[in-house]
Amino acid sequence: MEDKVLNLFLAKEKNSERENQEVLNLDELGVIGDRFYGKKPKRSVLITSISSYQLMKENNIEAQYGQLGENILVDCDIYDLEVGSKLEIGQVELEISQPGTLCQGLAKVDDSLPNLLQGNRGIFAQVKKSGKIYCGDNVKVTN
Repeated sequence: MEDKVLNLFLAKEKNSERENQEVLNLDELGVIGDRFYGKKPKRSVLITSISSYQLMKENNIEAQYGQLGENILVDCDIYDLEVGSKLEIGQVELEISQPGTLCQGLAKVDDSLPNLLQGNRGIFAQVKKSGKIYCGDNVKVTN
């Protein structure tokens, strides 16, 4: 069984809901059309595992996909990947740049969420090879 992209998201404006997308276009500055595009290219793409939402559900916290701020939701465990690891998703190559940070917006979903998701919110990545990512694309660690 191959690891897959489950959902894709972008937020066009500050404080706006993340919008579900069928395809994301990425270049060296990040996710084209996202409000963070070009701001911090080393952390321009947030990838989250479905396991984060499962952990929330096990703790009686309901959330919609996208509420963790992710651009890419995958069905594989990504939290053991080290900084510098590379992922191939669709046409795009990403390099893990840092673990996901916890933001104040998580507490809006549930007060206990920042503590619960410590180390399990997602990972930030930098685009190394531009292209498109579609829902259903394979996710492959290349190193």
